[in-house]
Amino acid sequence: MLFGKQGRDDLVIRGAHVLDTAAGVDAVLDVRVDGGTIVQLGTNLETNAHRVVDGQGLVLAPAFVDPHVHLRTPGREDEETIASGTAAAAAGGYCAILAMPNTEPVVDSAAVLGSLAETAQAEADVPVGFLAAITRNQGGAELTEMAELASAGAAAFTDDGQPVVAPGLMRRALQYGAVTRRRLALHCEEPTLSKGGQMHEGAVSAELGFEGYPSVAESLMVERDLALAAYERQPLHLLHLSARESVEALSRAQVAGVVATGEVTPHHLCLTDEAVRSLDPNVKMNPPLRAEEDRQALIAGLRDGTIGAVATDHAPHARHEKEVPFEAAPFGVTGLETAFSALYTHLVEPGLLKLETLLERMSAGPARAYGLDAPRIAVGAPANLVLLDLKASRRVSESDFRSRSANSWLLGQTVKGKVRLTIAAGRVAFEG
Repeated sequence: MLFGKQGRDDLVIRGAHVLDTAAGVDAVLDVRVDGGTIVQLGTNLETNAHRVVDGQGLVLAPAFVDPHVHLRTPGREDEETIASGTAAAAAGGYCAILAMPNTEPVVDSAAVLGSLAETAQAEADVPVGFLAAITRNQGGAELTEMAELASAGAAAFTDDGQPVVAPGLMRRALQYGAVTRRRLALHCEEPTLSKGGQMHEGAVSAELGFEGYPSVAESLMVERDLALAAYERQPLHLLHLSARESVEALSRAQVAGVVATGEVTPHHLCLTDEAVRSLDPNVKMNPPLRAEEDRQALIAGLRDGTIGAVATDHAPHARHEKEVPFEAAPFGVTGLETAFSALYTHLVEPGLLKLETLLERMSAGPARAYGLDAPRIAVGAPANLVLLDLKASRRVSESDFRSRSANSWLLGQTVKGKVRLTIAAGRVAFEG
């Protein structure tokens, strides 16, 4: 279930290149929106009293869905709020986001979830779905009241930031997931292997003298969770994949008939552990940036559909938390406002990924992973649209962020591809 402001805006977007491969649309068209719903696609459409947006030279696509966002509410509103986080999402072209439950307190009760839903209904610029914790306080010892949380509107269940270490508990969580008809989204990490790790274990960590976090710490848990899902015949979603072996395991499971989906972040698609040589705390994340062979495997998995979704893992941190030596800094980077530009610049422009594929993996793919209605450009569909200027370049600057935090790995870099307009749930949520 998604919570947020709804709109009934009227407008005509004139002469844009409309690109929605799922709907079979790839043409220069006008798109008319009445009362927040797409009512016409064509040429020379009548505008009546509608506002007209000039789309010439721009691409109009289904707006994006981010299945992995940290809004830090409740507890760390100095880092992000529902209002600021959804404003950032709108600026990034998103029409819906899913928020993780590792807040203070954790979203492990219907009371906390209900409070968040009420706030989002009043303040969210784009609709938000809230994931609830799998275990109480994400402690890995006792399951939450999953049925009650599902009834209160939980979009799915996750202990993101923490793995469910006990296999028996993970199995029971899958069984309860079947009862609630909500998917489990899993942070795959074997903590006895990753403990103390500051970055990917490899040649760079050895040279820098940092404790390593080996890729097997992720892939081993990926294999276990896929095996449990296969045994229970239940679906699952794998969060922020980073390792080649994890992609291979997911592919094998899918071929074997396991209903499993996966996501990958822009930073894991664009960077490797070589970036850590800068000692910039903004390239410290969990899972860590890995080797080039891992990055190439992630790109290949995204391209062939093994990985069906791009997720930002938007993780805002206060300035003082990141302005410390690398080894003392917390894990996590922001990403909502830069995801499309980063991926267009680093993957589409160099020819590593087709634009159509990127747009699908940022929109319909994430929606499908959680059973949400995919944004689409079709008559009768709710207006969830993003207007993109592929020729525009910009220098990523902290002053431009709508997020309350600016711990971005792209600060100071020039990227190509800019969001000009976002329509979310029938209302104009962003213009730039």
